[in-house]
Amino acid sequence: MNIKEFYNVIEGDYDDVLRRLMKEDRIVKYVSKFAADSSYDTLLNTLRDKDYPEAFRAAHTLKGISQNLGFTGLFEVSSELTEMLRGGECKDADRAADLSDKLGEEYEKIISATGMLEAD
Repeated sequence: MNIKEFYNVIEGDYDDVLRRLMKEDRIVKYVSKFAADSSYDTLLNTLRDKDYPEAFRAAHTLKGISQNLGFTGLFEVSSELTEMLRGGECKDADRAADLSDKLGEEYEKIISATGMLEAD
């Protein structure tokens, strides 16, 4: 799968990322490194442990990475979760759990597609 097909699969914003990074090989480089980032695991662990200040930092980091890489779905969910955790508190635990589930779906979609990208 090429990088444009990858962005179609994940419903991301390839054109915006290309404008920002200017070269397709840079996009591939950073997308390929995405799975190594620990923000997603940190977010899940800190939410489970109710360490909301750290969960906020992880959600905020994931939000920034996903925005920079044009991962639209992941950006939207992590952005909402970031705002819910702003101030180091969880304003709605049930909604945070729902968002965590949706975040997992978006994350897995990207990881799966990344694997197909690397296979080519």
